[in-house]
Amino acid sequence: ASFLELYKEDIIDLLAKNSLQHLELKEKPDQGVYVKDLSTALIETPAKMLESMERGSKNKHMGETQMNRNSSRSHSIFTITIESCSLGDDGQAHIRVGKFNMVDLAGSERQSKTGATGETLEEAIKINLSLTTLCNVISALVDNKWSYVPYRDSKLTRLL
Repeated sequence: ASFLELYKEDIIDLLAKNSLQHLELKEKPDQGVYVKDLSTALIETPAKMLESMERGSKNKHMGETQMNRNSSRSHSIFTITIESCSLGDDGQAHIRVGKFNMVDLAGSERQSKTGATGETLEEAIKINLSLTTLCNVISALVDNKWSYVPYRDSKLTRLL
């Protein structure tokens, strides 16, 4: 499992010992989009999975606004990678890999209602920009009028 946060368009590893380090988004033709140096935890039981989720959640950026006392100031993605190995008809071991992403999107915010100023306002602007890009990507995927899908316009949409 891995757990990352998109805070003001910076990628932060929520399971790393140094959660202040910003990670890079990379792309390889054979691998697709990935986060360089993102840590992973070996999970063998449901209790270990929950422990990893709770540990990472404690590292998330949180703040208070006029509308919410405990407001998430970022988007986060908890990824579970499942691997299985089986013997094929050819007598060789075959490995199957699947990924399951659980995404927690921060809510869009109106400055007039939240009373956001300073750092909180900057966070809200980045949250709203990435959510707008996500809406544009979804619209482009379902509407034939778009000539391209703008998934590269945000780190959130590139990851998803």
